[in-house]
Amino acid sequence: MLWNAIPSQLAKENRKFIYGLIRQGARAQDYEMALSWLIDCGQVYKVTRITKPAIPLKAYEEMGAFKLYLVDTGLLAAMNAIDAKTLLEGNAIFEEFKGALTEQFILQQLVTDEDLTIHYWTADRSTAEVDFVLQYHGKVVPLEVKAEENLQAKSLKVYQQKFQPAVALRLSMSDYRTSNWLVNLPLYAISRLKYVVG
Repeated sequence: MLWNAIPSQLAKENRKFIYGLIRQGARAQDYEMALSWLIDCGQVYKVTRITKPAIPLKAYEEMGAFKLYLVDTGLLAAMNAIDAKTLLEGNAIFEEFKGALTEQFILQQLVTDEDLTIHYWTADRSTAEVDFVLQYHGKVVPLEVKAEENLQAKSLKVYQQKFQPAVALRLSMSDYRTSNWLVNLPLYAISRLKYVVG
């Protein structure tokens, strides 16, 4: 049940994984063993929320607030019966889930780098959420993921105003570009992330 709930929870704009959406009345203790097993056997990645983007990020994580991602983007698409034509050509109905697939793809690339510590951040009483906050060689870098060319990084702006990071990253379908504090990196160039961060 936990495994089958992951795709629908990724598709929703949840700020964290919600056990009550698996089945009514479900609690964390009902699924602790299942979650541990899925993590230990490498089938899911658990990304915890941080309260403050400071080093070390691990010191500021909220253990009870996390998101779950599958091990593979293709698996996420298969679990949702998304055919190849929809993936390649897209359609109006597919727009919402495209964001979940894109986040899954980016996380799948990030976890291959052992030098990165990966978390996410949400504002206390607003809808602002930064998809990933990375710790890399003594730096904390916010990373926003966009499935389209939409360059409205509202959550990233909230984060920037609150914490003034030296650099913030947005991954999107748009071309490479920089501004004072923001670097837009095309999704296909995720492997160049370390060179941008420095």
